[in-house]
Amino acid sequence: SICVLHPPQQRHFTFFSFFSLFFQLLYFLLSALALVACVLAVAFAAHHYLQLTKFTCDTFGESCQCKLDPADPLSRTFVYQDTADCGSLTSMLSLYLLLQMALNLVAALVCLLMCFVVWKHRYQVFYVGVRFQPLTAAQGAGQQV
Repeated sequence: SICVLHPPQQRHFTFFSFFSLFFQLLYFLLSALALVACVLAVAFAAHHYLQLTKFTCDTFGESCQCKLDPADPLSRTFVYQDTADCGSLTSMLSLYLLLQMALNLVAALVCLLMCFVVWKHRYQVFYVGVRFQPLTAAQGAGQQV
């Protein structure tokens, strides 16, 4: 029988490995921070969109005044200056907030994917296609499909 002995792989702590670990940790932390910021932005836009759907708006001169509850005199009033058409203002704001929610949701998913890739690559031997050492002819011969 042929017995092939492989020497144990030793990991040496080098200058490159320190910076690699540092940048992976920094990349993970910044991606997690961006994920939290994007989720908060989606929640903030969704809250304002729900408020906007409950507005009752009236035109007064060259301004548009919107209230959540027109019967309540102490209700918060939002005044939009230099706006003649309240309907187009609320529809544009609704469209803007929906677009903002969609784009922030896409950004949150990208940040989540980046956190997942860094986590798997670091802790569960998950290769994303980057090789630092090319395959030699002897190694590549056994991997034919």
